[in-house]
Amino acid sequence: MQPLVVLDTVSMIYGKGAQAVPAIEEISLNIHRGEFIAVVGPSGCGKSSLMKLISGLHPAAAGDVVIDGVVVDRPLKSVGMAFQNSNLLPWRSCVDNVLLPLEIVPPHRQRIRREKAAYRQKAVELLNSVGLTGFTDKFPWQLSGGMQQRASICRALIHEPEILMLDEPFGALDAFTREELWCTLRDVHAARGVTVMLVTHDLREAVFLADTVYVMSNRPGRILKRCAIDLPRPRDLEVTYTPEFQEIVHELRSLIGGQH
Repeated sequence: MQPLVVLDTVSMIYGKGAQAVPAIEEISLNIHRGEFIAVVGPSGCGKSSLMKLISGLHPAAAGDVVIDGVVVDRPLKSVGMAFQNSNLLPWRSCVDNVLLPLEIVPPHRQRIRREKAAYRQKAVELLNSVGLTGFTDKFPWQLSGGMQQRASICRALIHEPEILMLDEPFGALDAFTREELWCTLRDVHAARGVTVMLVTHDLREAVFLADTVYVMSNRPGRILKRCAIDLPRPRDLEVTYTPEFQEIVHELRSLIGGQH
């Protein structure tokens, strides 16, 4: 089956001429439709840069980024993104924050005025599916950090993107809330079949959620290892205490920690 995303010896630099800084060097990887991948590595290794390449937010200096058979040469509408900060607009209710991309992304922006009630219902159902029933009309300041991140993920999904990109989405949360949200994201992925790319520093998070984990080197980022996670699905948090799980985490940690 043709991969959804193909990176073929892709390099990326920031700046030009003498000021140019190489961020990524000759990365090749495939992401299949519906696959959940995680990217881990030391700080500054180019994990977020890889996300910018795939979403079309930054051009490749060499090599090709191909999505669904088309070379990426501009920002993609088929990508939803969520970040460590939920970036919810404080003056908009939870449901209105979720609806925001539909006011921007064609063809929805042409329809949303005519079909506001239907779109709003879709947003409410999405929020309900991640445990925010009863909070749809609350403002961000009335929500906990974990609730804000749930709303942020709904906002990234509302226009039904082909690829969901998550950049350290749970990094600012306490350990208990983070693990709750792992389970939310696991369920969203299982229910919707969306292709997910997760950038994270948390190796347990990567192993719990992903089908495949890519380990990146120090800058300029290269792929050190592709690690298929063969733990059966659906996974619950109990799996994180098993020797098999801890062995994978230990291997990833030694790869990252062994770089100088």
